Amino acid sequence: MTRPTDKYNDPGPRTFRNLLIRGGLLLVTAATVGTLAGWTKRVRATEEVAAPDVAVVSRRMGSLGEQLASARGEMDLMRVQLDRANAILDNSAKYQIPSDLAAAIYDIALSEGIDPALGFQLVKIESSFKADARSPADAIGYTQLQVATARFYQRGVTEKALYDRDLNLRVGFRFLKDLLVKFDQDKHLALLAYNRGPAKVAEILARGGDPTNGYSAAVLEGYRAPSAEAPGWH
Repeated sequence: MTRPTDKYNDPGPRTFRNLLIRGGLLLVTAATVGTLAGWTKRVRATEEVAAPDVAVVSRRMGSLGEQLASARGEMDLMRVQLDRANAILDNSAKYQIPSDLAAAIYDIALSEGIDPALGFQLVKIESSFKADARSPADAIGYTQLQVATARFYQRGVTEKALYDRDLNLRVGFRFLKDLLVKFDQDKHLALLAYNRGPAKVAEILARGGDPTNGYSAAVLEGYRAPSAEAPGWH
């Protein structure tokens, strides 16, 4: 038989839960106080650190800027090199010519201010990419230069020298570049002057005539001028 006093002396489950809750609150409070104390110490420690030297920060920022600029420059260079490699491979396949010849035409055209695509078309029509090509008018090599024309750009050049690949391409492209300037970037007139001679074309134009003979159309057949965003030349 349960005594009346036992009912009140037994803590029961509710009281036990209350004790657990109170104990938990005490633990949370202690942890919070400890955390705040640690945070306060860290703040004080941070406050004791001297402010960074402005000159040092400036140098470090400048160094970072230089590294970023260098990285951008390297990326641009890689892009140009990739574009060059793709263009050489594409033109080598398109015209069925060795890659070293395609590379020479591409690089020398750029160096002389000629769109490489136009350079390839010129060499195709002039010599069919044959180094030893020679016309009845004694025009020689890849770009079919006459000695008199070549000597205007390189004094004392010989017939034998005009069979040199790079020399022939360089002088031929330089001649075409000058004709483009003379005829205000009109490719048809510049090419006609390359074929017929600038004096002849100028004379026909002065008389109100048309110097067209089909040559410029043959060179420009399938040619596409580069877009303003095309890399590598202007």
